Amino acid sequence: MPASAPVRSGPPRWFVAGDLNGFFGLVVDNLSILGFIAMALVGIFQFPAEVVFGRMFPGTAFGVLVGNVLYTWMARRLARRTGRDDVTAMPLGLDAPTSIGMALLVLGPAFLAFKAQGLAPHDAAIATWQLGMASLVIMGVLKVILSFFGEAVTRALPRASLLGSIAGIAIVLMGFLPLLETLRSPIVGFVTLGLLLYVLIAKRRLPIRAPGVLVAFVFGTILYYGLGLAGLGAPGFHVPEWTAPQIVLPWPTLGFIDGLPTALTYLPLLLPFGLLMVVGGINVSESARAAGDDYRTRDILLVEAVATLVAGFCGGVAQTTPYIGQPAYKHMGARSGYTLLTGLFVGVGGMLGVISGLVQWLPLAVLAPIIVYVAIDITTQAFQATPREHAGAMVLGFLPSVAYLLAIKAPGWIAPEQLAAMTTTLDGHGLPELAVIFTLGNGFIITSMLWIAAVVAMIDGRLLRASAFLLVAAALTLFGLIHSVDPRGGIYLPWQLAGLPKIISWQFAGAYVALAGLLALLSLLSLQKDQGRHDPRS
Repeated sequence: MPASAPVRSGPPRWFVAGDLNGFFGLVVDNLSILGFIAMALVGIFQFPAEVVFGRMFPGTAFGVLVGNVLYTWMARRLARRTGRDDVTAMPLGLDAPTSIGMALLVLGPAFLAFKAQGLAPHDAAIATWQLGMASLVIMGVLKVILSFFGEAVTRALPRASLLGSIAGIAIVLMGFLPLLETLRSPIVGFVTLGLLLYVLIAKRRLPIRAPGVLVAFVFGTILYYGLGLAGLGAPGFHVPEWTAPQIVLPWPTLGFIDGLPTALTYLPLLLPFGLLMVVGGINVSESARAAGDDYRTRDILLVEAVATLVAGFCGGVAQTTPYIGQPAYKHMGARSGYTLLTGLFVGVGGMLGVISGLVQWLPLAVLAPIIVYVAIDITTQAFQATPREHAGAMVLGFLPSVAYLLAIKAPGWIAPEQLAAMTTTLDGHGLPELAVIFTLGNGFIITSMLWIAAVVAMIDGRLLRASAFLLVAAALTLFGLIHSVDPRGGIYLPWQLAGLPKIISWQFAGAYVALAGLLALLSLLSLQKDQGRHDPRS
């Protein structure tokens, strides 16, 4: 216990004044992520709103409730054990990168694919919801397992590999796509983004005493409706139709079982999502420990895994995570009441339809800028938290995300028959360019992790380690876990391929093997040179 820690003379208080500050900050974070999920699915992919608000949101919000209640209990237990009254609970909420990634990379494209197979929009939405539940269950099980081995994983992969892969998602997908939505209503979007940058990046204070993010949301919303009603807003302005709150209890359901077969094809995306949350849980535990609150890392990880599993079983589609800002909430004066308040507001509000009502009235141009800021923050932290000499490796790891972005956009830019021709026609100058883009984009998170890990090993002079990462990449390529030649990005057995897909797969795998062999040879030559230098007979 720190020498300066306040000592409690009675049972820990449930609420203190600082808990209100923490509550507003944590609630706004969760609302912004829920709002972006709704914006992406309903606004971008034309997903039926009743499925998002009536089926996806209650279970997702219930996971936030369960996780925050458990973290509140852990904080109160720590306060009782240490006799301190300054213990701050670990904040828990929806994870921004993977929640947005689920909406943009899994749920949205899957919905379009189900419709392309002939399903009606509502039926396609239900199938997508079941896929989302199954994805959450898979990630929850993975996180339970990795909570016992998480530290070993972080030792096997360099920090640049773990942070750089998510930074690529952040800057390319979370940054660029929401920026487009921001600028579709330029005045509102740019002003809101500017306010957020002013208070969060420039770290300047506004002339009113209120959380800066909350002020930006309120001001942007007032500006949006004010300009729209005055006829000065962007084209297409309309006041949302009032939807009466609907009580939906997140009962456990076995609907996720129907989504498992499709979810397995998304393993190259889901496995890194789960792994990153484990790594993040380890980092936030260390951060809280440095701030004076010694939570057991395994307990933090297990609670977060349980919250994800509960959400998945109850219809949720976005995973929870402990937030990195625990010391910041401590500095606000928050203790254990703010997580309880947040859990109750988000969880109960999700069941009563309050959260859905709030989200429906928040404009896209106001929600999207906070995601742009999150993308900037994630990318900045990735560079700040890794050795400077590894920066080039991380930048290389951004490029597969660019390929995935192009793969997302290409079907909307190119007619289907032309798209098929461009991915299968050989022009005598190598593989078809568009086929390379799709192949590079499939499994892009794992690809990014392995590329960065290999280059970091080169930088550190560990050539055999770099060679090993490349051989792992070759093996994963053959089975479609990365560089899948399946149009949906699915996995397969190598001997099931034929024709051009087989050529592409073996060419990519052969490229990794060739470079791995070259690095092994360079390592051997370097070793012989060092031995010769130290040989007294030379």
